[in-house]
Amino acid sequence: MPGAARRLPCRPFPRKIRPPTACCNAATASVSSVESRAQIAMLPRLRPRHFYDLVIEVAIVRPGPIQGDMVHPYLRRRQGLEPVDYSSDGVRRVLERTLGIPIFQEQVIELAMVAAGFTAGEADQLRRAMAAWKRRGGLGHFEEKLINGMLARGHDHDFAQRVFKQIQGFGEYGFPESHAASFALLVYISAWLKRHEPAAFYAGLLNSLPMGFYSPSQLVQDARRHDIEVRGVDVTASHWDHTLETPAAPAARSRFHTRPQPALRLGLRRIKGLGEAVAARLVAARGQMPFRDAADLARRAALSRQELEFLARAGALAASYRSHRYQAHWDVAGIEDRPALRAVAGGNLRLPPTWRCRHRAKPRR
Repeated sequence: MPGAARRLPCRPFPRKIRPPTACCNAATASVSSVESRAQIAMLPRLRPRHFYDLVIEVAIVRPGPIQGDMVHPYLRRRQGLEPVDYSSDGVRRVLERTLGIPIFQEQVIELAMVAAGFTAGEADQLRRAMAAWKRRGGLGHFEEKLINGMLARGHDHDFAQRVFKQIQGFGEYGFPESHAASFALLVYISAWLKRHEPAAFYAGLLNSLPMGFYSPSQLVQDARRHDIEVRGVDVTASHWDHTLETPAAPAARSRFHTRPQPALRLGLRRIKGLGEAVAARLVAARGQMPFRDAADLARRAALSRQELEFLARAGALAASYRSHRYQAHWDVAGIEDRPALRAVAGGNLRLPPTWRCRHRAKPRR
């Protein structure tokens, strides 16, 4: 609500963070880092229950793990459909947290050193090759050294080939674990806000556009699906930004949020073609005295014909003056014509020569 900002509580995160329900049932449209179609499709299969599950969720839907055939084996092991085995204690130490599947770049580096005997310098070259993706020829020139190193340390050939294929997938782009953990924290915070403060969440998203996968209209539709009262743009109530307002009546209980929510008032920034300076003039004039009608609005806010048409086309005048959007458009069209008609009636308007010629009455025959 303008002028009545409320600070949201900021509590320290518990040691064991349990992801919000939205992360399990894939209601994550507009939630940072898990809003794409691929991430939304993965969530019901992964069903994250702990914070580290979100870290894996962020990292596993990437070209590297997908190309390296890591996604399905990890899901089968997570669901208990495939046994988890390790070829050595060293490999277990590196891959145990991801059920024997290398999902992060750090694991690939460690695996090369533990399983294939790479030195720190050689592992760093492998890291650089992964970071460059295919610009430097990919990871193919590491194949012989990786496979021979694993065979020399007692790993079987199938294991060596499988690990190299997984490592090779990181040439298509994979996430570092630290990067994924940072993104997972954003996922948690965004999902928490969407669950507990959805009206403020959608207002913040709309005010931050353009960003993300979703258009303003999609976000507004998603807000309505989550039982948020959305009020249209209105020259008598809207500011430049989208704001929160007191609901007209106590909100009914909703399964989508944990407490009653304010209404979301769409801002003037939603109107295509209308600049922030124009909105500032409008809000300043409204603050001095309410507008009587569209003509009063045009005069006191110094709006051009085009700016009035932008407002009428967006329906920002219809709600205020009890008219249909198309009627508001006709009302706006008449505002500029009245002085012109008065000038014509008084003989004070001099028309351009081209206009006079084009509209000169034809003589009767």
